[in-house]
Amino acid sequence: MSDSRPILFFDSGVGGLSIVAPARTALPQARFVYAADSAGFPYGTKGEAEIAARVPALLGRLAERYQPRLIVIACNTASTIALPFVRAALAIPIVGTVPAIKPAAEGSVTRTIAVLGTAATVRQAYVDDLAAHFASDCRVIRHGSADLVTLAEAKLRGQTIPIAAVHSAIAPMLEAEGGHAIDTVVLACTHFPLLADELAAAIAQPVTFVDGGPGIARRITHLTQGQAFTRDQSDLAVFTAPVDPSLEHAFAAHGFTSLDRL
Repeated sequence: MSDSRPILFFDSGVGGLSIVAPARTALPQARFVYAADSAGFPYGTKGEAEIAARVPALLGRLAERYQPRLIVIACNTASTIALPFVRAALAIPIVGTVPAIKPAAEGSVTRTIAVLGTAATVRQAYVDDLAAHFASDCRVIRHGSADLVTLAEAKLRGQTIPIAAVHSAIAPMLEAEGGHAIDTVVLACTHFPLLADELAAAIAQPVTFVDGGPGIARRITHLTQGQAFTRDQSDLAVFTAPVDPSLEHAFAAHGFTSLDRL
């Protein structure tokens, strides 16, 4: 029995590509649609009320147009704020992306971890709850950076990223009380795994990075277990603002050979 319904990934920009990569490895037979709310980018500097209203409305339009079998909100900020509203509005499975604090705490030796995300994400009560449940015996240092989001977008456009700029963006995290003892960094923005090499170079001390990508891939695999997949169309990336030609190569490298505007 054929089923051509895609899996839809949603982010404000290119960060969700870090979630697509492990999902594609887990489900190579699935068709993917990637939706970037480029007209609303960036989410990390917006207020909670705006995100809570914008994301469910936009995902409703996307669900109507593309009829996905499942939606992945490949954005920590959108997930920590809008996930319950999206689930209330749509009658299909919704997978959120939240800071990987649990595996970070499980792997930390020094019991000092950092949560590196956007300002909107790291201040959420959702993150408070994750830290309380899974890292109660750890020092949890939070830092929000809009600059890293911009740098990740620039890297996907083919620009060389100065390590000094990355270091400047994370300096408050490293200089915080206990910062010298950080041995695990939660990349709590899907843009940030795209800068893993630059982040490693900018941090003088040895650290382990963890992000939600592998866990999301496992969750998608579980929710689609036993389903049929038919790839009768190429993977599509769709944007809410005019398509930026400088991103065509990056999206093609991640399997999205067709780009369109919503």
